[in-house]
Amino acid sequence: MKDRLFILSQYLLPHHLLSRLIGCAAECRAGWFKNRLIGWFAKQYQVNMSEAQVEDLTAFAHFNDFFTRALKDGARPLDSSPGAILCPADGAVSQLGKIEQGRVFQAKGHSFSVIELLGGDTERAAAFMGGDFATIYLSPKDYHRVHMPLAGTLKEMVYVPGRLFSVNQTTAENVPELFARNERVVCLFDTERGPMAVVLVGAMIVASIETVWAGLVTPPKRTLKTFSYDEAARAPIVLEKGAELGRFKLGSTAIVLFGPEQVQWAEELTANSPVQMGQRLAAPRG
Repeated sequence: MKDRLFILSQYLLPHHLLSRLIGCAAECRAGWFKNRLIGWFAKQYQVNMSEAQVEDLTAFAHFNDFFTRALKDGARPLDSSPGAILCPADGAVSQLGKIEQGRVFQAKGHSFSVIELLGGDTERAAAFMGGDFATIYLSPKDYHRVHMPLAGTLKEMVYVPGRLFSVNQTTAENVPELFARNERVVCLFDTERGPMAVVLVGAMIVASIETVWAGLVTPPKRTLKTFSYDEAARAPIVLEKGAELGRFKLGSTAIVLFGPEQVQWAEELTANSPVQMGQRLAAPRG
């Protein structure tokens, strides 16, 4: 009954209004407010501040500054195995596996379309048909910056409007097409393993998504928008393996896609496996 009420509330709540209001509170600089909020959050979710560059909870300008905190050098060593594909974020594996018949597995009884996930463009999605996916869920306590699994050259960024359902296990098991319904930012790269997509998925109370090359991407007007990074028109944007790609203000989910026969997911990883940014997520195939 509790889960049913939670799912019902997800459909009834004004997602964007609630998220924007909370986003405003998360940017509040009043010391009495932001210090209490940060202190409560750090205690409630047992945030490990010993690995943060700034350990003093009162030193942050506002809650979002704390939430997107940088880590100390060496806090997330990058796996040095030859050709290793790195985990892009801290969190837990929601699911990983093959893209079958153009669909990504979400939870028992649920999957979603790669075409819809990437913004509804069949040509854009074609490179990933029959390929592989990994979905990483970032919990509130986690480090909320997303990094490059492989070095790559940015080709395209797509803002896809949508709802802002929560993305926890309960909603994954009960909301059809969850990750293809929520607001998201699709980042497409050319890499040594062919095309790679990193999709930053918004969620309930996620106030915004940023990338290192474009800054704040959401919330704009809620219409689909494509940004092309044509190397003939501008200097190419190249990000090294492990470099920061973007960040969530009030966290969510990152989905990584590769084309067929390009990667082999690490055998030790299954649904719900805890992961950290920089560990080996996969090895090159072939």
